[in-house]
Amino acid sequence: MPREFSRPDRVAQQIQKEVAMILQREVRDSRLSLVTVSAVEVTRDLAYAKVFVTFLDDSEEAVKASLEALEEHVGYVRHLLAKAMRLRAVPELRFQYDGSLREGLRMTELATKAVKDDQEKAEASGRSLGNGEEQEGE
Repeated sequence: MPREFSRPDRVAQQIQKEVAMILQREVRDSRLSLVTVSAVEVTRDLAYAKVFVTFLDDSEEAVKASLEALEEHVGYVRHLLAKAMRLRAVPELRFQYDGSLREGLRMTELATKAVKDDQEKAEASGRSLGNGEEQEGE
């Protein structure tokens, strides 16, 4: 019977959990304020793991400083990861900023603005939009 997830997927899931715990509890660096591990992608041969992270302060300067801090601590994080996981060879970690959250928020704002603009135009022309149907104003 085939397994639900492939081994790289299971390893990636475990790495995500462990790296998040390590960054939260073990790494002490002021540049790493509230870092979140959003996803991990592992190569098929388990040699490399791309760790996607987000930060509470998502300004460009703060993201750059936080990524530099992660790169400085990558050896220590990998060492602790090796202790926590039972793997013959622990993947080389590569940290990358996950901009999808910021992009998702931007898209939500654009959609909200478009709906608001449509409602304002409809009200200005004497109609109201409700539940996707146009109705005549009273």
